[in-house]
Amino acid sequence: MRPNCENTMPRQPKRISRALVSLRRSSARGCGVMLIALAAVLGTGCSEQVLKHGQHFSQGDLQQIQPGMSREQVRLTLGTPSTTTTASATGGDIYYYISSVATQAAFFKPKEVDRQIVAVYFNPLGSVERVANYGLKDGKVFDFISRTTPAPGGNEDGLLKQLFRNLGTQQIFGD
Repeated sequence: MRPNCENTMPRQPKRISRALVSLRRSSARGCGVMLIALAAVLGTGCSEQVLKHGQHFSQGDLQQIQPGMSREQVRLTLGTPSTTTTASATGGDIYYYISSVATQAAFFKPKEVDRQIVAVYFNPLGSVERVANYGLKDGKVFDFISRTTPAPGGNEDGLLKQLFRNLGTQQIFGD
């Protein structure tokens, strides 16, 4: 005669067995909730982040800059420029406000998707001569205000080429 294994286990009262079943169910729910939370955290880590650098202006900000304004008025309106230079041909200064937008997914290197340069040109007397908003359109430097591209060999060609030359190059790891 074979022994009955079921009968060798001690019987537990119904209250304890119900409590154990309820505890198992709640721990299973807790594990499910924790798995969902973990998946959500990991999912947000893989989404792209938008990184903005520099000074981003609206069209209204740029329309406030009018010919004849002084350098101080421009600084009060737009803030301190990213860089300044003196144009040898015109004898006036140029204020450059540089901004860029990049996207980055997880641990990958950021990828620059847009770069804008606002240039405020001053005459030799120190008042605003004109404003230009440079960006890229179809892979070429483009002034979004006057809707023109600078001619080769122009006054600012060297600086703009330096600022835009790496845009669009593929760099996988490091520099």
